[in-house]
Amino acid sequence: MTATIALVDDDRNILTSVSIALQTEGFVTRLYSDGETALKALVDNPPDLAIFDIKMPRMDGLELLRRLREKSRIPVIFLTSKDDELDEALGLAMGADDYIAKPFSQRLLIARIRAILRRSELVQSPEMATAAEAAGPIDRGRLSMDPARHRTTWADETVTLTVTEFLILETLAQRPGIVKTRNQLMDAAYQDDIYVDDRTIDSHIKRLRRKFRQVDPEFDAIETLYGAGYRFSDD
Repeated sequence: MTATIALVDDDRNILTSVSIALQTEGFVTRLYSDGETALKALVDNPPDLAIFDIKMPRMDGLELLRRLREKSRIPVIFLTSKDDELDEALGLAMGADDYIAKPFSQRLLIARIRAILRRSELVQSPEMATAAEAAGPIDRGRLSMDPARHRTTWADETVTLTVTEFLILETLAQRPGIVKTRNQLMDAAYQDDIYVDDRTIDSHIKRLRRKFRQVDPEFDAIETLYGAGYRFSDD
């Protein structure tokens, strides 16, 4: 089935250009220029995924997410500026699924959308949900990951990850000590028909390390093997 994507941004140029890119990829789009207008429509007629700008008049993206989460669990991606790390962290804690910094590659945004939709489909599938429950959490030393609930902890401290970050870490943690190439991590996090630059995976790894070091400054479980890839160490 064709997925429907809601775009909420007060910048008409972004709404138009992103909508055209998504429609070219086969998505249906709905466009809203402010959070107040979008909220009722998102609740009454939910799309498959929504993309919010954080900085908007009348109702910003964070307030829109807070109100939306009172009634809906639809996946949400935030558009942020490069200096909005605090807003990114707050948005994820409030229930956003991912974020992407402006200016952004539309191809990268589409890859993130497909990764989240794929994950959402798996979670909503009764068969996959049952399988995830049966498999149980991944426990590797101080790391614990619960795929069924999309929950990650390090030494019992919660670490809030995006869907993409979770998929990358899950791939590494499933086989500790085994080196995963960037291509293998791309395959885990993105659709196979979407090209993602190597630097995108490197950026995700940097963000993962930074998030874990916020709860444990000595965190060093994600190792880089130059020229080869990355591996998880549970020593």
